[in-house]
Amino acid sequence: MNPAFKSRQLSFLIQNIAVTLILFGIHSYLLFHFAENINFIIPLWQVYVFHFVVTTLLYSVINFQYSRGKTEIFNLFMGFTFLKMILAIVFLLPVLLSDTEHKQPDVFNFFIPYFLYLFFEVFSLTSFLQKKP
Repeated sequence: MNPAFKSRQLSFLIQNIAVTLILFGIHSYLLFHFAENINFIIPLWQVYVFHFVVTTLLYSVINFQYSRGKTEIFNLFMGFTFLKMILAIVFLLPVLLSDTEHKQPDVFNFFIPYFLYLFFEVFSLTSFLQKKP
């Protein structure tokens, strides 16, 4: 296996773990102080596990393809981003199909980290794609 792949992968995993712990901590703190009487359908830890796993898989596949010499990864990234959107809808189906009147807090609980992770993915991918192999 390519040592550059392993190096990028390990670096990304450490960054992803750090970002996840920081975002989860901030999010938990904010919910504890400002939304203590709201009952969420999907627990916060499940939201962050979903984002962590999907982000790691997307980055890993793109990193692997890039290490094999395929530098044209835009279509792959767009395809996986589309798949990620479909998985997000499937993940939110219990909220969307529930009889609860107040679905908005659960949806915000999911999509605010979703966009933060999307920014993190794009930042991480562009940082290693800008470097010459």
